[in-house]
Amino acid sequence: MDPATTPATPPAGAPSPASPMNVAELVAIDVHTHAEVSSRGHSSLDDDLHAASAAYFKVEGKRKPTIEETARYYRERRMAAVIFTVDAESATGTAPVPNEEVAEAAAANADVLIPFASIDPFRGRAGVRQARRLIEEYGVKGFKFHPSIQGFFPDDRSVAYCLYEVIEEAGAVALFHTGQTGIGAGVPGGGGIRLKYSNPLHVDDVAADFPHLKIILAHPSFPWQDEALAVATHKPGVHIDLSGWSPKYFPPQLVQYANTLLKDKVLFGSDFPVLTPDRWLADFDKLTIKDEVRPKILKENAARLLGLTTP
Repeated sequence: MDPATTPATPPAGAPSPASPMNVAELVAIDVHTHAEVSSRGHSSLDDDLHAASAAYFKVEGKRKPTIEETARYYRERRMAAVIFTVDAESATGTAPVPNEEVAEAAAANADVLIPFASIDPFRGRAGVRQARRLIEEYGVKGFKFHPSIQGFFPDDRSVAYCLYEVIEEAGAVALFHTGQTGIGAGVPGGGGIRLKYSNPLHVDDVAADFPHLKIILAHPSFPWQDEALAVATHKPGVHIDLSGWSPKYFPPQLVQYANTLLKDKVLFGSDFPVLTPDRWLADFDKLTIKDEVRPKILKENAARLLGLTTP
């Protein structure tokens, strides 16, 4: 077993870890899933924003799964999943599902779950200390940023650069929401959420200033798809995940680049639970993707990026 596949030792009091992940037996790695509810039923977003997201993705009436339920769902499908919460407490006033809970649940389901964390960039030095602790004590592999909800430009040096330094130093991944968001959609004023923060061009400076930082631009970046493709082709550390959209709606230039210039940098992501991998994969089967590229998108690119296989 490659040492990179061995999960970090969980902190005292954490559940006993499951068997290590066997990447060879996985059919896919989903790099974008959400821990939307804690074990105590706490949610990272208030009811209005969650309702707007549910309406946008047409998932009204469906109960949000727990992390344990998410693990069982992916285990049944022989898939692994990157899972994270979103910490936007400064902007929303709502505390996130605790990163520690996500990491502990992932350690207990290490055969299928890969823990990412999320830290409100306005937490400053306290956030930096938390990031180091999550990496060193909980084995967190990456960090999710949602600029529109968190209310910051990724290239604002005064906000998140101190976090990027920690992430780059650890060899972890920085995952940025880009483009449109269903959260706040249809709510008066969009719930105060501003789309401008999630233009992927704002990540270009981050990739230039942190040349060894592993970056994922999440989602087809409507209305800035060409900007995302430009950044990913120009900056070696920048990747694109395909979450949040059914593949049947992918813009043609995204499909073209996934088949060619970015075939080693495009990643399967669903946005579970708002979009299931079952639906995503069914539509992906109908997409004009080359046979030799499909396994790269579904598993190989993510396994390499996450350090689950030898480069």
